Amino acid sequence: MGELKKFVEEGKIKYIGLSEACAATIRRAHAVHPITAVQMEWSLWTRDLEEEIVPTCRELGIGIVPYSPLGRGFFSAGPELIESLAEGDFRKNIPRFKPENFEHNKQIYEQVKEIASRKGCTTSQLALAWILHKGDDICPIPGTTKIDNLNENIEAISVKLTIDEMMQLESCAAEDMVKGERHAFMWATWINSETPPLSSWIDE
Repeated sequence: MGELKKFVEEGKIKYIGLSEACAATIRRAHAVHPITAVQMEWSLWTRDLEEEIVPTCRELGIGIVPYSPLGRGFFSAGPELIESLAEGDFRKNIPRFKPENFEHNKQIYEQVKEIASRKGCTTSQLALAWILHKGDDICPIPGTTKIDNLNENIEAISVKLTIDEMMQLESCAAEDMVKGERHAFMWATWINSETPPLSSWIDE
């Protein structure tokens, strides 16, 4: 962070952001130089950051950039996702997409699909509308590769959700309803990301 601060002061970069950082790391980094944004996985079925990370960012005035807001494609393709994954696609290694878990998790998609049908929108739009309703400091970044999907995602802005609908969606994908970890390498996520104190790795 000290070096990045120098880059800002030298005009080489404008802003500093973090990804998959725990609350303590965010605070420590922000104390060195203001953090502009924190990128974290956040979607209907990945909400582990809501308890500590989100409040920390809001306390410090840091924007939140949710990656994989469509559940790595799950809330777009649903049950067909597994069949469409190419050989070598990293998602095949994610526990939630393993056959023993995916069969159960398909039920989540079906419930979201039913709500989307009632709202007159797609499941992708509904999932994005949900994350957009979580706050004005949020800028989701779905991994969109096709123009049609981009246009569809943009339309999510016009999907309005009531508090009851938000709660209904969240109950569909509550933590105890989802089987399997969100990441193939949980050691690389914010849960295990706290950096050691400076004194522990610099020679006295």
